[in-house]
Amino acid sequence: MKLNKILKKYENPGMHNQLGVIWKKAKGAFIYDNRNKKYLDFTSTIFVANIGHGNKKLIKKISEVLDIPLLHTYNYQHKYRVEYIKKLIKFTNYNFDKVYLLSGGSETTEAALKLMRIFGKENKRKPIIISLKGNWHGRTMGSEHMAGNESGKDWIGYRDKYIYHLDFPYSENLKKNRLSGKQFFLDSLKKIKHLNFKKDISGLILEAFQGWGAIMYPKDYVKEVSKFCKKNNILFTIDEMQSGFGRTGKKFCYEHYEVNPDIICCGKGMGSGFPISGLLAKNKAFKNILPGSMSSTHSGNPMACAAGIATIDEINRLKLVKKSFQNGKYFHELLNKLMEEYPEFIKEINGKGLIAAIIFYKNKKIDGVKLANYMSEHLLKQNLIVVKTGRESIKLGPPLIITRSQIKNGVNQIRKSLDISIKKNKF
Repeated sequence: MKLNKILKKYENPGMHNQLGVIWKKAKGAFIYDNRNKKYLDFTSTIFVANIGHGNKKLIKKISEVLDIPLLHTYNYQHKYRVEYIKKLIKFTNYNFDKVYLLSGGSETTEAALKLMRIFGKENKRKPIIISLKGNWHGRTMGSEHMAGNESGKDWIGYRDKYIYHLDFPYSENLKKNRLSGKQFFLDSLKKIKHLNFKKDISGLILEAFQGWGAIMYPKDYVKEVSKFCKKNNILFTIDEMQSGFGRTGKKFCYEHYEVNPDIICCGKGMGSGFPISGLLAKNKAFKNILPGSMSSTHSGNPMACAAGIATIDEINRLKLVKKSFQNGKYFHELLNKLMEEYPEFIKEINGKGLIAAIIFYKNKKIDGVKLANYMSEHLLKQNLIVVKTGRESIKLGPPLIITRSQIKNGVNQIRKSLDISIKKNKF
């Protein structure tokens, strides 16, 4: 029986939403399938392989731990955990005081939810959390409650009455209503004016950019959010799951907004393919956390920490933050030229650094979802892997080690595929 048929027979069907390619190995910016067909990777799996697939320094560091051997320690201390936490704090330019290491992204946003509500309780506040419509924070109950996707939380059976969702500052709405990002946020607060901001709200969480479309916020919007949180002593959290570790041309995406949040949630590129996530926070977020009250079976395990150490070392050695910024400018220049060539079909190009999204129009004439899905499948046949979002967008996020010639080749393939897809679907 073929591998894909075995998986379809025995595996959770929720896992089967991606393009039909069976991976055999991956090196640098390329994927090889079970027939040794070579693909240029514009996904980094899902913004994970920032330092490139199969990085030799990463493999060597993990092998070092395997050779000891030291595979698991639970919460008992080991040198790799100490080294990694010190290195991680330094990597943030000492903007944070504490680290909580975990395994997956949803665990981390759940931990942030817990910290925000404990902070609120200790300050005699209601457990109210502010989030945004359309944002995404994970697939577990608390993270889905915070997410702005209504249908995604129907399985829960109820809505958390203490989680409020404000409108997202989409650029078209700002232009239509002639509003700055700052004024949009201030206006959105009117919808929760019945709340006492100083006594009711425990925390506010933003996705660093809105995931499905890599949609950045206006800088003045986030600065006003930060100002609001400081004024009212509210814990300000930014979810950096997709955007951290050099992806946007800065170490972390929040730096683009010139703010300093109380908590950031990290994962994906944090371990370069090894399952590790983490929450970094100011001291005040952990002020009332008792020993043993926030721990995890695999938190800070030796192999995960080794992967984290190698990831930061490689980002620094290869100057990948700088490369992401420089090559990201080139990447977006090419994509914006593509938009100029197809103004009837491409609505906008979003993102920063080496994260981008092509947003297609979704109207009576153009079915943007159909176009994006068709293109994703067609590009796979042309040896280019992109992120199929299931919406009117194609997301792009190559490894940060990618070269300009590889970027150019990839965008040229997208141009050809768009032209073919338009003709095939008779838009």
